[in-house]
Amino acid sequence: MDVILLERVENLGQMGDVVKVKAGYARNFLLPQKKALRANDDNKKVFEAQRADLEARNLERKKEAEQVAQKIDGASFIVIRQSSELGVLYGSVSSRDIAEAASEGGFSIERAQVRLDKPLKALGITPVRVVLHPEVDVKININIARSADEAERQARGENVLARPEDEAEEEQAAEAAPEFFDEDADAAVENADEEKTEE
Repeated sequence: MDVILLERVENLGQMGDVVKVKAGYARNFLLPQKKALRANDDNKKVFEAQRADLEARNLERKKEAEQVAQKIDGASFIVIRQSSELGVLYGSVSSRDIAEAASEGGFSIERAQVRLDKPLKALGITPVRVVLHPEVDVKININIARSADEAERQARGENVLARPEDEAEEEQAAEAAPEFFDEDADAAVENADEEKTEE
């Protein structure tokens, strides 16, 4: 099905472009969201008559989005979740969870604006892309932790999965390593090698 785009659509085209899309995509998304019109002669005339109006509205929305982008770009939001000892979440953090965390932080983001490349299923800080306008997108950081204290530690760059016992064991192993390599033992091995070569 051919449609005329009424605004820029990611991975599809710019305002005014006539593009071929699958009928289901047009019927279920583009047409109901008023992002496109069916490409026929009557609609082409309607689009040309409204083009200046559409461009003015698009420019206004873009300016608003740019103002919000300056405030939110690089912001960090905390999401508290249960996880295993290895840091794997029981479930995942969805775009809805991210939108809710941002609204708690004072920013109004719709879940459709959040673009996740893959599901977030582990503890840590992950950058996430948010599309505020078809031509304006920003990166925010999602800090996934088991508690607010753990989120603060992650923000400082600490590894929250390392247990204190593990760190103590590593220190003990580092201290014991010189004892393991005894200089007398090295000398004995060298003497043994010399005796073999003499024989």
